[in-house]
Amino acid sequence: MQARRSRVIVLSVLLATVGALIPLAVMGYASWKLAINKELRVLDAAGNDAIARAHFTFADARKALVDMEASGAARCSPAHLALMRTLTINTPSVEEIGYFDNGKLKCTSWGLTEGDIGKARVDYVTPDGVEVTLRIQPAVTHAKPMVALHLGSHNVLVTPSRFVDVGLPPDVSLALTNSTGLLIDGKNSPDVAFARRHLEQKADGIDGSDMFATVADGGLAAVVTEPVTKVYSRLRGELLLLLPAGLFIAAFIVGIVVYFSRRRLSPRGELEIGIHKREFLVHYQPIVELSTGVCVGAEALVRWKWPSGTMVRPDLFIPLAEETGLITAITDQVVDGVISDLGRTLEQDRSLHVAINISADDIKTGRFLDMVSLKLKKTGIRNEQIWFEATERGFIDIDAARISLDRARTAGHSVAIDDFGTGYSSLQYLQGLPMDALKIDKSFVDTIGKGTATSAVTSHIIEMAKELGLFTVAEGVETEEQASYLREHGVTFGQGWLFSKPLTAADFIKFHAASVARYGRAAEVIRVAA
Repeated sequence: MQARRSRVIVLSVLLATVGALIPLAVMGYASWKLAINKELRVLDAAGNDAIARAHFTFADARKALVDMEASGAARCSPAHLALMRTLTINTPSVEEIGYFDNGKLKCTSWGLTEGDIGKARVDYVTPDGVEVTLRIQPAVTHAKPMVALHLGSHNVLVTPSRFVDVGLPPDVSLALTNSTGLLIDGKNSPDVAFARRHLEQKADGIDGSDMFATVADGGLAAVVTEPVTKVYSRLRGELLLLLPAGLFIAAFIVGIVVYFSRRRLSPRGELEIGIHKREFLVHYQPIVELSTGVCVGAEALVRWKWPSGTMVRPDLFIPLAEETGLITAITDQVVDGVISDLGRTLEQDRSLHVAINISADDIKTGRFLDMVSLKLKKTGIRNEQIWFEATERGFIDIDAARISLDRARTAGHSVAIDDFGTGYSSLQYLQGLPMDALKIDKSFVDTIGKGTATSAVTSHIIEMAKELGLFTVAEGVETEEQASYLREHGVTFGQGWLFSKPLTAADFIKFHAASVARYGRAAEVIRVAA
């Protein structure tokens, strides 16, 4: 039993630990995922902003090119140059406009050009037909490299940063490319190789120490990157929201584990486990006929055998079983034990009987009668061989008891009142209930020959039983003096250590066989009411 309690304690500690850690781990993981997803949404929004900005810059510059192509002014005339200057000033994305004739630059918004300046190599063409040269040195101003957009005979120069002119924190980098991975421009020193690799995967997530989001639309793509450590500040906020819920769930689970563990470790819990594992077995106290010494039967005494081998005394668990209503399940196991242990012996010797103690709940409901009847149908045991014993406390509801006991006797069972004289108004019960036998409690048998004030009670009980037509069984007979007294006063049967201690099934079968060999069998199962 100690080993079982230890297992329950160890299992409870383990379950409580796991039950506490799992919700905290789940909430921690959920907080981490939420923090990452929220941060990725921020990066994704930055990528969309960059794409939108780049599309606006391309559209703004293309409109200027379309307007120049639609102009009817003579090329490189004062009117043509004035229009180029006006559009350059009025188009935020454009730094310079130029006109080409047969692949040679003839004039720009700065004026007529000198020298042989050819058209730059085209890096790619946008879906709407604009030729793009990603890096070109302005031939007139010699300013920093520009992006050249060419449509028809005109081109415009755009500062690369115009395409990525969005607000970003210093630790967030942006790489803007076309659909094939050509870098248009970047912000905050992006890792171009990293951006191209994830542009091909078209995914968001974490790679090493970096988080990234990829956005693609209309022939443009943006890869936004930041250190994964930046998510930690967001994680703290998520933990503040979710961790209390995890703590509550953990406390709830631990409380449930503690509650059920305490129940399992409580006497009732131990009893429930014992019933579930069918740890109850039956020992048999032989009952002998005092006048002849013949063994006529036995009282079935329930024993609780713990896994350690220790036997629990009935007085330690029977009251609890009766109080909690578990006694009926124990009674069922006793009946099963009797049938299993002595079924063959009872079938071979029809004069032999077994007395089974019935609880107050069973007497009140009569449930035991249906249960015993069902179990005996599968055997060759006769109803007359199964006696029922009930203590006086089982007769609190007199009317219900009368119905149950009358049904039992009608079915062929004998009924005895156990521990007579130790309960309530015994005479009232005897006069009002259908009975066959009266068992004299050991406390009265112990007074025989001692000359105490209660010694005379035993003889009065015996005489009362005779007057009511009941046969008597004396319990706790331990000396020959007691046996002689009981024989002289007409007591029918006796049980106690003078004849035998409670025996296992195997030992009782041997005891009965020895009795038959020495004294012979009883003539029949005694049934006074028959």
